[in-house]
Amino acid sequence: MSALDSLALTAIPPQDEALRQPVRDFLAQYVAALPAHVRARSWGGYDAQLSRELGARGWLGLTLPKEYGGGGRSAYARYVVVEEFLNFGAPVGSHWIAERQSAPNILKYGTDAQKRRYVPPVCRGEMYFCIGMSEPNAGSDLASVRTRAARTEGGWVLDGQKIWTTNAHNCHFMIALVRSSGTADDRHKGLSQFIVDLKLPGVTIRPITDLSGDSHFCEVFFDNVRLPDDALLGTEGAGWEQVMSELAFERSGPERLFSSIVLFDEWLAYIRTPQGRTPESVRLAGKIGSQLAPLRAMSVAVTSKLAHGESPVVEAALVKDLGTGVEQAIPALIADDLFRRPAHDVPMELLRTLDFVTQAAPSYSLRGGTRDILRGMIARGLGLR
Repeated sequence: MSALDSLALTAIPPQDEALRQPVRDFLAQYVAALPAHVRARSWGGYDAQLSRELGARGWLGLTLPKEYGGGGRSAYARYVVVEEFLNFGAPVGSHWIAERQSAPNILKYGTDAQKRRYVPPVCRGEMYFCIGMSEPNAGSDLASVRTRAARTEGGWVLDGQKIWTTNAHNCHFMIALVRSSGTADDRHKGLSQFIVDLKLPGVTIRPITDLSGDSHFCEVFFDNVRLPDDALLGTEGAGWEQVMSELAFERSGPERLFSSIVLFDEWLAYIRTPQGRTPESVRLAGKIGSQLAPLRAMSVAVTSKLAHGESPVVEAALVKDLGTGVEQAIPALIADDLFRRPAHDVPMELLRTLDFVTQAAPSYSLRGGTRDILRGMIARGLGLR
């Protein structure tokens, strides 16, 4: 059975769907004063207070074991909550990576001491992680990373550089994929994951200002950084397999469909007004909605696999590739609609939101794996190569 055949229609169980209204009620008040162009940043935003409040309400770490501070619930429960975070444009970037993939990765591969040290504060919204994968000259070709951890008495010495490291300047730790043996020519062999305290001597973080004026992307430099022996996550040399498992969490969620959703909702509100409604805009709304609906169904189906303990790497890549295509189309289609109108008829906040999303949209098909890389994975999964 192919990856496509395995994505059966799935309904979110009622007990998990019941989470939706309380989350909506809370977020409606929390984001009420935030303009749409700010909310459009959502999981790229940063609000440590919000993360702590979500943790206090039990809405972080929902799928993680209660023994480590989590909710002990299914992947469906987390899907509902995350979907609402994105729908409201809540600034959840502070805890986003830690809760989405770092804590599950530690639970899967870490020692008991690592689990007890790192996972509970992630569930409380108090500890933040970033991803240390890409490097200069080793972005899409992740297997060619050159950052190296060398064995030393009592631990490791880390040297090298990571780039495009989202929110590193606001994070406490990084889970870094580095080479612990061999050379870059060895490809997948000799790679390991390490938990790096970003406050250690020798760590330098430099934010990168992007086209939109945001600076959440960062360069991170390691110069003779001394790591304790227990910084190693999982098995030495098994880093590639661990990263591939981790990326299923990164590629399968609603964030791969809804990065443009605040813009879409803002535009829908406009075309519902007598001034904004046209036959063309109504048809366009139907066109976009008809693409989002089946993609959401596919995303929920991937969540079903996660809920059953599977690792749907190919299916997640498929949803991510198709989803980012729609995300990128939304600002272009909305721009075509708005720029056919007299400028004074279009609300300024809608234009500001369109401006941000248009500038951010090219990154949608880069983050979490480039389109070409994902399509290669999908082709192999479908038996086409």
